[in-house]
Amino acid sequence: MTAPATSDTAKAAPSTGAQLNTPKAAAIAGIVFAILLVAIFVLLRSAVPGSPTESGDWLAEDWRRAAFALNLIPFAGIAFLWFIGVLRDRLGAKEDRFFATVFFGSSLLFLGMLFTAASLVGALILAGAAMGPNNLAGTPTFYFARATAFILVNVYAAKVATVFMVSTSTVVIYTRIAPRWIAILGYALAAVLLVGSYVSTSTIIVLPLWVLAISVAILIDNYRAPSPA
Repeated sequence: MTAPATSDTAKAAPSTGAQLNTPKAAAIAGIVFAILLVAIFVLLRSAVPGSPTESGDWLAEDWRRAAFALNLIPFAGIAFLWFIGVLRDRLGAKEDRFFATVFFGSSLLFLGMLFTAASLVGALILAGAAMGPNNLAGTPTFYFARATAFILVNVYAAKVATVFMVSTSTVVIYTRIAPRWIAILGYALAAVLLVGSYVSTSTIIVLPLWVLAISVAILIDNYRAPSPA
């Protein structure tokens, strides 16, 4: 005996599995990251001197501003991860394994170094509160932690941010997930960060500014595009 033929109705039955779609407003995460990171840099620079050889006098007076900036870093990191998810969602099937690995890996390395540097500065604040600011400032322990945090952010994290901007700009050019001028701007700002990080510690601020530009472009494009049926 032959099995009964499946009815056309059964064949045409739609799948009942739920599908998770990225909301149109998800690109706002990049805007949140940019605003938070700029605020963090401004607060830290106003509280902590830029030189890694400074004596640590800020532990007695300006540590509250520094602590507030450090408490914002986890929120900035979460927003940055969401921003990466938005980029990968726009890539979809166009995602190239090589470039996707480079831009995703560099973003995780950047966050890891940023969190590690923040932990070192936070440890200095807690140690200063426990030991007394004057007892910690100027000690070998203070100078070691301060120099390590400086190198992590202004040397390694800055270079990894350059790799992230270059690889993401390349993906933008080949996949057109964002306007072409975003990629050109990314290349230019990456060059500024690569060269300028040897001259000034403030050049790393170009990363959140570029993320702000690409997030605004994606957000506008999301709301212009028609909603899927």
